[in-house]
Amino acid sequence: MAKNVLFIMCDQLRWDYLSCAGHPHLDTPHIDALAKRGVRFDRAYVQSTICGPSRMSFYTGRYVSSHGSTWNNIPLKVGEMTLGDHLRPLGVRTALCGKTHMSADVEGMKRLGLAPDSEIGALVSECGFEPYERDDGLHPSARKKKRNENYKDYMKDKGWEDENPWESVANSGEDEDGNLLSGWFLDNSDQAARAEEEDSETPYITRRAMDFIQEAGDTPWCLHLSYIKPHWPYIVPEPYHDMYGPQTHQPILRKDAEQENPHPIFKAFMEERVSKAFTNDATRAKVIGAYMGLIKQIDDQTGALMAFLDEQGIADDTMIIFTSDHGDYLGDHWMGEKELFHDPSARIPLIVVDPSPEADKTRGTVSDALVEAIDVVPTILDFYDGPELGHIIEGQSLRPLLNGETDALRDFVISEYDYSFRRARRKLGVDVKDANLTMLYDGRWKYIFADGFRPMLFDLQEDPNEFVDLGADPAYEAECARLNGLLFQWSRRISQRTTISNAEIEKRGVYMSEAKSGIVIGFATEEDYNDALSRMGEPEE
Repeated sequence: MAKNVLFIMCDQLRWDYLSCAGHPHLDTPHIDALAKRGVRFDRAYVQSTICGPSRMSFYTGRYVSSHGSTWNNIPLKVGEMTLGDHLRPLGVRTALCGKTHMSADVEGMKRLGLAPDSEIGALVSECGFEPYERDDGLHPSARKKKRNENYKDYMKDKGWEDENPWESVANSGEDEDGNLLSGWFLDNSDQAARAEEEDSETPYITRRAMDFIQEAGDTPWCLHLSYIKPHWPYIVPEPYHDMYGPQTHQPILRKDAEQENPHPIFKAFMEERVSKAFTNDATRAKVIGAYMGLIKQIDDQTGALMAFLDEQGIADDTMIIFTSDHGDYLGDHWMGEKELFHDPSARIPLIVVDPSPEADKTRGTVSDALVEAIDVVPTILDFYDGPELGHIIEGQSLRPLLNGETDALRDFVISEYDYSFRRARRKLGVDVKDANLTMLYDGRWKYIFADGFRPMLFDLQEDPNEFVDLGADPAYEAECARLNGLLFQWSRRISQRTTISNAEIEKRGVYMSEAKSGIVIGFATEEDYNDALSRMGEPEE
């Protein structure tokens, strides 16, 4: 049988909103079943805490400062290798059902003469994926339809005559008088979406994934099934809309002390409109009820999808990866949305089911190894026995952890955030070029470097909820200096030399590789040159 990979990504799903991760009231048996079949990585972190750059790191296996797509709608430049670029030469059909948040490098493609509707141009425009069904989830009426984006047409075929049924049906409710209650507004989150459950976005994209799998047949495939929920608009159809009342909600993680002399950047983000909205307990309760309902719907669809794989007889040959592109503050730390680096935002669920016999010894276990989003690409490439590409891919294969060969891959994880587009930057008077944040977390200490400001520092051993910022405390200057040294070491890595491997550089040598080409440098006499040629292949001095 052919090897297959099902790479499932949710959008804005927190690491702790699964029952297998400890949520006491949100039962997710089908996702939990994946954890029992594989390994749940309990300390997985994204490379950026916002959709676009996080996903570009997932798809390239490279840090944000390496691939350069630092915020939503900043194009991934032409030439960046992606998962599909690595898998297609191995004969693996690499396709997308759902979201990528990819913005094509239109200027770069134009410069190189790549037409967006050509075979190569389409792949470059879609993050290296064959766009079997594209659905980024945001469908304002004025936005131009993207390639193979069919959900609105599907809804119209179901009889909805609305100009934009994505917005007015799938993501709106209605009152007793038939007035629309838009899901864009947080206080409408407790309404049932107008769409029938089977016609809402999560079941629709699941069925499209099944269509692809049936169509692919015996061809090895890697399918990126990318759900656009539980990302806002926070609204879900019956019966999920009222499953989770306030009694099922986790206690809010925030303290008044966080607002007393906070770090200037943290303060600016706490003052953002969305953060202020989540300080209203009634609004927050409505959002969390819908958020939990959206996750429950994803879990139910995961169950349907796993049953389908069993029916097709391919479950035992398919690697399954389940994850999210970032979390959601949901009012924790006086914040809404994501973007900063507290665990509700930067930490993600990550479950990997490797069907290989070598992984049997770790099935059903939980790993506390520090892992990153960039580890997904090398893990998939490793599964297909692809080449080691350390000069391009900065992540590390998770298979040594899955096979029980080691219990750690790295000493720290990195996440980066470009806040130049945010209102907070302007409020702080920070230049665009300086609006950069970098987090380094070593398993105990979480250190955030902020250009032009003091650092932030949290001790997650003594303060697991990250309430106390120690970055301004003189008693922790030495700890900050140590972590800053690690960050400086990491920042000096060579990440742009992607056209030649380290092994090839080692193989070529220096002086004698030039000498073989007739370029004679550094020899005093012809006798010295001839003597060196006679010793070709020996280690160079």
